[in-house]
Amino acid sequence: MKKTVVGPASIFLFCSAKRTLNIPFRSQGSSSGIVSESGRVRVGVTGIGVVTPLGIGVSNVWSKLLQGKSGIGLLSGEKYEGIPSKVAGLVPRGEGDGQFHAPSHLTKAELKIAEDVTQFALVASEEALCQAKWKPTSDQDKLDTGYRKVSPFFVPRILPNLTAGHIGIRYGFQGPNHCVSTACTTGCHAVGDAMRFIRNGDAKVMVAGGAEACICPVAMAGFSRARALSTKYNDRPQESSRPFDARRDGFVMAEGAAVLTLEEWNHAESRGANILAEILGCGLSGDASHMTAPRGDGFGARRCMKAAMRDARVRVEDVGYVNAHATSTPLGDEIENQAIKSVFGSHANNLAVSSTKGATGHLLGAAGALEAIFTVLACQHGQLPPTINLEETDDEFDLNYVPNKSQVWLGDGRQIGLTNSFGFGGTNASLCIGSVR
Repeated sequence: MKKTVVGPASIFLFCSAKRTLNIPFRSQGSSSGIVSESGRVRVGVTGIGVVTPLGIGVSNVWSKLLQGKSGIGLLSGEKYEGIPSKVAGLVPRGEGDGQFHAPSHLTKAELKIAEDVTQFALVASEEALCQAKWKPTSDQDKLDTGYRKVSPFFVPRILPNLTAGHIGIRYGFQGPNHCVSTACTTGCHAVGDAMRFIRNGDAKVMVAGGAEACICPVAMAGFSRARALSTKYNDRPQESSRPFDARRDGFVMAEGAAVLTLEEWNHAESRGANILAEILGCGLSGDASHMTAPRGDGFGARRCMKAAMRDARVRVEDVGYVNAHATSTPLGDEIENQAIKSVFGSHANNLAVSSTKGATGHLLGAAGALEAIFTVLACQHGQLPPTINLEETDDEFDLNYVPNKSQVWLGDGRQIGLTNSFGFGGTNASLCIGSVR
């Protein structure tokens, strides 16, 4: 494995796009396919790509997720001695099926300059663009410890926006190239920002997601000192990430990348693209409460879920599934559970709520993008991914958490789901995603 240049966990967002010139805005009722019934530009998902602790490749990872598999393993070696938490979600390396082998996907030049986080992002982006069957070909598309021991590639490896830069360089994207860092909300923000770039006419195609390569002694020590990581299941790593379970004791750090290709609806239809799902809305909020703990009354979580549904122009009764942020921490899972019940009221009893972090661990900056992909797949296939390791709940956890086995998404109407992401600093985001109609 390549040595990590940056010790602490690094969090990335990348968005690259083809620019749109002179996009015509249609009035309500247009039959062109560019706008929804509300008169707004519609945004579809035409490609997705993943690198995760469950393996690489969407088909492979989705199959394992539905089967209730876990990608969590044991950390070993002298460098992790003395760190209380010994479990993490590592991307499986190797040349076997579903394993990550960088030389099979990257050029020698990319391998030389790109750190693990960028390598993950490049591989996930390639899968997302290949599924979308779109790459820019024309200029219009592209528009649309001692001194000598420091590597000349040191700075390009540590700058967060270089991940977006590498993707732009590889494919020739010359539109909005955007990078922010919003802790564990980063991936969700990336998808929401990309949706708005398309809505606002800045782009017709966006590549958006998150990447994370955070498993190193400094990051593990830092989160352990904050008492955020699971420590009770070092002898049973696959049981350590257990969202909503009464015996949860902290989250499990994980690495990987998740990327979505988003397109303006008319652009996708005009080229015969297969649209997997629709990004209906995005909601944001801030807790203004505490740097690391979520607000105790769940006010910020409630606000972003309501904002996402308002932006999507759907009712609470229209939503059938929530992919929860639930990281397996005692406080966070409880507050999100209360927030979901408060937002949905009596309809909460008809919801399915699951946290896929039981299988993948918490990919920090990439988590929101990965869980957006899982929500896209749930809407597309009508299958609800399970919350694994859910054996016992406290009294207040009385919803359908899809325990341990996937479920068929019941109902006759359009399948609409929410996916939540909450981060340190009190930053929150929710995406509303719907099946194609």
